[in-house]
Amino acid sequence: MTRTHTATLALAFSALFAGQAMAAGTAAPLTRDQVKAELAEAVRTGNVVTGESSARLNEQFPQLYPQQQADATVTRAQVQAELAEAIRTGNVLVGESSAKLNEVLPQNYARQNVAGKSREQVHAELAEAAASGQLYRHIEA
Repeated sequence: MTRTHTATLALAFSALFAGQAMAAGTAAPLTRDQVKAELAEAVRTGNVVTGESSARLNEQFPQLYPQQQADATVTRAQVQAELAEAIRTGNVLVGESSAKLNEVLPQNYARQNVAGKSREQVHAELAEAAASGQLYRHIEA
């Protein structure tokens, strides 16, 4: 063999072994039981890719698999505070309808600030409209 062939073979072997060493990393290899458990969990939740579509089973047939639970980003106290605020303002759904409690019984709840204006801004606009006579302009006798 020539020097070129020898150098090429040496380079190929070193690349092969270096790739395997990097793939191994510092994490310990999984045991056979761990791999079986991960596969069983993936099959149970539908996190298995099938066919050529590269879509997981739980994406293709979501009605057949349980919903994936997302990691919580808020604390229990924050959720309880949000619920208390929603109940106080009536922003909770009534029964199985899509209507909110403050829409069904608006007299029981304060009006929501939907315009993005502060209370002081609304009072200033009201005073200006009253001073300029525009407040009762729509009422003609």
